[in-house]
Amino acid sequence: MTSTATETAARSTVYDYSVKTIEGQEVKLSQFKGKKLLIVNVASECGYTPQYKELEELYKKHGDRVAVLGFPANNFGGQEPGTNEQIATFCEKNYGVTFPMFAKVSVKGDGTDPLYQFLADKARNGAISDAPDWNFCKYLVDEQGHVVGFYKSKVKPMSDELVAAILK
Repeated sequence: MTSTATETAARSTVYDYSVKTIEGQEVKLSQFKGKKLLIVNVASECGYTPQYKELEELYKKHGDRVAVLGFPANNFGGQEPGTNEQIATFCEKNYGVTFPMFAKVSVKGDGTDPLYQFLADKARNGAISDAPDWNFCKYLVDEQGHVVGFYKSKVKPMSDELVAAILK
């Protein structure tokens, strides 16, 4: 393997990305090493918005095994029109969200956030070619930072399917 191939292989995890919290602080996803990650594109005015409740339940019940990471996005019918501050207030007030929330990003199309470019590109992540087609799509990442699953919006956070994959 050439050094270029080694460097490319070394960059093939979510741990190589930094993101901004909903409060605007930059954090490295490598801080979550050793836990599975459930990365979810969220929205405040969507039919799936009540999934915030189950995401919080999942985080409280299995937080020793998985970190739930919420990424607000306004890509689907203007269902996340708020500012980061408004989104944070909404999540806390309506759903008691305590899992990490991040700054609003684009998850598809022009201007897609680099993390979501990685998550949706099998050539980059080695496993998944699925991009969010609506709010509350979920990427499951293993303890080493590798993408291992994609779950559409209709898959509830506390579903047997998703919880089994997290506990595996």
